[in-house]
Amino acid sequence: MEQFIFIPIVFFGLIILISAFFIVKQQTAVIIERFGKFHSIRQSGLQLKIPLVDRISGRLSLKIQQLDVIIETKTLDDVFVRLKVSVQYKVIKDKVYDAFYKLDYPHDQITSYVFDVVRAEVPKMKLDDVFVKKDDIALAVKAELNDAMSGYGFDIIKTLVTDIDPDAQVKQAMNRINASEREKIAAQFEGDAARILIVEKAKAEAESKRLQGQGIADQRREIARGLEESVEVLNKVGINSQEASALIVVTQHYDTLQAIGGETNSNLILLPNSPQAGSNMLNDMVASFTASNQIGEAMKSSNNKKKDE
Repeated sequence: MEQFIFIPIVFFGLIILISAFFIVKQQTAVIIERFGKFHSIRQSGLQLKIPLVDRISGRLSLKIQQLDVIIETKTLDDVFVRLKVSVQYKVIKDKVYDAFYKLDYPHDQITSYVFDVVRAEVPKMKLDDVFVKKDDIALAVKAELNDAMSGYGFDIIKTLVTDIDPDAQVKQAMNRINASEREKIAAQFEGDAARILIVEKAKAEAESKRLQGQGIADQRREIARGLEESVEVLNKVGINSQEASALIVVTQHYDTLQAIGGETNSNLILLPNSPQAGSNMLNDMVASFTASNQIGEAMKSSNNKKKDE
């Protein structure tokens, strides 16, 4: 009978002994209470407590945690925008008591401060400035949270504005503005390119005309020089200048006819081909030169009389 009573006592004692030991994981803090009153904080490793007297009241992670807060607010130019602010925080190892006992819902506390700061900062900025100065918003949130949460045992590691989402119609309008601006720039570049092409083409044509005129002038100069040399050669053999000119004109006339006849793709051209044609052409040229000289002398004489009067 005594054996049957002893076995439950031993079994109950083993349970109590086993419950006296507990393990705390790495980067975790355990709060021990004795009869409902705070007793101690245990860190990682194998720990011992008094059975039926001490109890584990809670566990706090000492790792860095992240809380994402979505806030909708209005900018200075009356645009509603949704911001996502990510708050990275951790429990200060030496202030586990404050973190556990002073705040019942730390997430709600952090969220309230984030709302307060963001809704105080963003309405001071235009929508474009919100995108540009999102780091300033994050720094303002971090500064406010550090001042408020350090007394509760929380350290704010970093705050990030991870998303800025304006209203859908505002985004479409921004896209249209951006597209119009880029089309305007593209049109300006196309206009500049077309203007450069026109200028370069005009320069090329001008240079071509200049070279063409220079070539014609050189050609005529060489022709005149050749005619002069031909006349000098004919004068040496007793042919006067008029006869030499007629001979040259006749020679060029028949050279022209020969060149036209040798060109199979040429159109029909009617030219005088009698031997007297060269002489007639020369006489016509001399007559025209003489007439023009007489007209010039008459105009000069008339101008001199007007001056004397």
